[in-house]
Amino acid sequence: MNQRRRDFLKTGAAVGAGMVLSPWPAFTKSTTTGNKVVKIGFVGVGRRGTTLIRHLLKLEGIEITAVCDINRDNIVNVQDIIEGAGHKKPDAYSRNEHDFKRLCERNDLDLVMTATPWEWHTPVCLAAMEAGKNVASEVPIAATEEECWKLVETSERTGKFCTMLENVSYWKNVMTISKMVHQGVFGEMLHAQVGYQHDIRPGRFNGKALEIYNKTGQNLWRVRHNEKKHGNLYPTHALGPVAQWMDINRGDRFSYLVSMETPSRGLNIYAGREYGEDHPSAKMNYVHGDINTTLIKTEKGLTITLYHDVATYRPYDLVMRVQGTNGIFETDKGIYINGLTPMQENEKGKMEVMWDDFEKTMYSEKYEPSLWKEQNDNAKGSGHGGGDYMQLYRLVEAVRQGIEPDIDVYDATSWSVVTELSGKSVVAGSQPVSFPDFTKGAWKTRSPKDSIFIQ
Repeated sequence: MNQRRRDFLKTGAAVGAGMVLSPWPAFTKSTTTGNKVVKIGFVGVGRRGTTLIRHLLKLEGIEITAVCDINRDNIVNVQDIIEGAGHKKPDAYSRNEHDFKRLCERNDLDLVMTATPWEWHTPVCLAAMEAGKNVASEVPIAATEEECWKLVETSERTGKFCTMLENVSYWKNVMTISKMVHQGVFGEMLHAQVGYQHDIRPGRFNGKALEIYNKTGQNLWRVRHNEKKHGNLYPTHALGPVAQWMDINRGDRFSYLVSMETPSRGLNIYAGREYGEDHPSAKMNYVHGDINTTLIKTEKGLTITLYHDVATYRPYDLVMRVQGTNGIFETDKGIYINGLTPMQENEKGKMEVMWDDFEKTMYSEKYEPSLWKEQNDNAKGSGHGGGDYMQLYRLVEAVRQGIEPDIDVYDATSWSVVTELSGKSVVAGSQPVSFPDFTKGAWKTRSPKDSIFIQ
């Protein structure tokens, strides 16, 4: 892959004097511009897929014309939901694991969406683009660097966009901080600390999961990744915000990382408690450590601490911290801006620098994102603090207007590739591993000025 890519770049350099090869595809204009209906095919309508469809049905000007799942009960359930919302019953595709290809080949779709298990995200995306459809995938969009390159190259060749449904990027506080960063409130950016920290074992080792194990001899699909992989298995919820704050792929890029893990204990403990200590799930040798810590450095020298912790007893926490030369924000503590945050009296009666409550300061209102000003009422009641609605609203508008999505294929792959790279670093004793440049150098000249995330 690397040698072929180097050969491509050499060829590009020799095309002609003054001619520059840009990796940014000329996205094909949608035929549904204006107020026409956006027709969607949905692959994977289990729990997450059904949730997204419920949110889609709240948007004006959409039609879900086809759904695909290997579980026929899932299809019947979502068909009832769609009909119950006053829409036409969608066609069903459930012959086998690859029936999504037939769905993608329909000539009446403007967009294909997928919320399948992780290993199917890339195959669905590739099939959709090859069939001339824009595509949006749940996270992460790919499992390997090779898959990432396939997605980039196929999007460039077909002119169809390939985006990722990263809802945390649309959270109000994330976008507010991004706007503040880009207006210089924090000074020059230096560091971010983020992570996905969420004990998800109760949903992976319960009565239903045991029933599936007894039928198939396998744990649920997400647990199976822990059986054989090191690294950060779920990096994009954390890296989406960081990419906004640090202009990743739009002035800077991830350069290299180092990664390390604790021993694996939590899955065995929890499975033993739920199923008994002699159950195979409780005695299994899970490769993935309970807590993965990855350090990333950008091309411009900024640093990121990235955590993954889904197998220990703990509250949910994305641990968002952004730090610049003039101030700092941290979700569980508050905000401090030099020259603006007043000194406070401590318990000893002395005045000192202390955290200020972010929600009670002027910042949350003064730097409210334009998207939230416009769509706040519509986002109420949707999942992930309104992030689900915002990402779907913006996605449908990108298709309708025939424009690039907020999160493009270069973003999706740059964030997702962390899984394989961090795994390589863990196996190599925490040695540095370099990031591929999916933009082929375009990150140096592309600007974030038009991004919805800083407006």
